[in-house]
Amino acid sequence: MWIAKNWKDYEVIDCSAGEKLERWGDYLLVRPDPQVIWDTPKKHPGWHKRNGHYHRSKKGGGEWEFFDLPKQWQIHYGSLTFNLKPFSSKHTGLFPEQAANWDWFHEKLKKAGRPIKVLNLFAYTGGATLSAAAAGASVTHVDASKGMVTWAKENAISSGLGDAPIRWIVDDCVKFVERELRRGSRYDAIIMDPPSYGRGPKGEIWKIEDAIHPLVRLCAQLLSRNPLFFLINSYTTGLQPAVLAYMMGLELDSLGGHIDAQEIGLPVSGNGLVLPCGASGRWEA
Repeated sequence: MWIAKNWKDYEVIDCSAGEKLERWGDYLLVRPDPQVIWDTPKKHPGWHKRNGHYHRSKKGGGEWEFFDLPKQWQIHYGSLTFNLKPFSSKHTGLFPEQAANWDWFHEKLKKAGRPIKVLNLFAYTGGATLSAAAAGASVTHVDASKGMVTWAKENAISSGLGDAPIRWIVDDCVKFVERELRRGSRYDAIIMDPPSYGRGPKGEIWKIEDAIHPLVRLCAQLLSRNPLFFLINSYTTGLQPAVLAYMMGLELDSLGGHIDAQEIGLPVSGNGLVLPCGASGRWEA
């Protein structure tokens, strides 16, 4: 498992009965987590001193209950600064477990010794974009949500990367990749974090089980003659690490290099365990 163990402003403190207690900077949140199927005593005082609690509804969805939580605040990861805010789902605008991947490709980019063009698809609020840009890469950031791209730009400015070579694109990711192929564009590295289900800006429907392999095949054609890495993230039940590795092998085998896929996780400070948070597949030259 690849573990995001270098956080100072974030930690999973405890987890029990379908929920996790987290520290986001100066604030404690309780949020649901489907991986937490065990029920142990909630002894840590933070469970009762939380600043926000997302309650899952049995009918689907849920709602926040707030206890002295600001509308927006910041946390830091190395030189990066992220603006956080709870929104209608349980999320805050950041997936901290992805720091395990940020560290991996940040070092690869710094050691590349040449200009690297990175394509970040389904790029959300820009954690991967900013890590790549901070390592010196030129990044094309693509997401179908205008609001998420705006949020990512705010994170870039807060991180001192407002003038970094980042292209901000609001578009359906598949259609963008198809246009880039027609234009003859090429990238040295590709990152993708596709949702299980979603809609593009013009109502395009995305179902990961149907669409992920064709997209990987298209993206393989976008790689330059000297590619550096290809990263796929999955939070979808059924797309296990072995599935990601097999799919990448089918499309990237001709490039040589090395493929690995693992669960990604977060350490739980209260008991020393690691909470699994999804899967990632990595190809590297």
